[in-house]
Amino acid sequence: MIKVLIVDDQEFFRMGVRTGIEHRHPDICVVGEAQSGTELFLLLQTVAVDLVLLDIRLPDMSGVDIARRLKTERPDLNILVLSSEDSVTVIKQMLDIGIEGFISKRHGGVDEYADAIRSIMQGVYYFGKDISGIIYNLYVSIKKTTEVTAEFTDQEKRIIELCRDGLSGKGIADRLYISLRTVNNHKNNIFRKLGINSTAEMVHYALKHGIIRLE
Repeated sequence: MIKVLIVDDQEFFRMGVRTGIEHRHPDICVVGEAQSGTELFLLLQTVAVDLVLLDIRLPDMSGVDIARRLKTERPDLNILVLSSEDSVTVIKQMLDIGIEGFISKRHGGVDEYADAIRSIMQGVYYFGKDISGIIYNLYVSIKKTTEVTAEFTDQEKRIIELCRDGLSGKGIADRLYISLRTVNNHKNNIFRKLGINSTAEMVHYALKHGIIRLE
């Protein structure tokens, strides 16, 4: 029996999911319901749970914060997000945290929830069709951005390193014996390649992707 806990601030939604699972999916048992993050963590102290059905919007804390805390304090628990909040930013945050599944409330139903629960408990990640499309676009975007790193010239990499060290545009120009205009042209080329518009973003990206190192 798969033990599931529903976390959603809408009583009608919780009741609908519980009723649908109990009537049509006897291998899954709803062992508890919580309408807030606080209630969830209290329940987890007394109830054995295999998987948490988690909404993003809750009255006391965000689903993202809850998922992050769960993965830290209860890494044994699987998380399936059921939410109408399916922005790219939220999905990326949840993927970075390491959730096992995400279904949009606008397109999913109880039977799909049950299929997702079973898949996750068998070790297979589950994402609704619309969510999978967003994830694919994210992957393509990241892949394209990563690919441009190979196009940096040695001079551009040196300028990124000097920006990391806190040198101003004039300081970089003096260090490399080039004009300030040339420095700015190089930086603008880097910004264009990465789709960013600030030195801080440039340095952050370069450190994150190993283009330069923190020294």
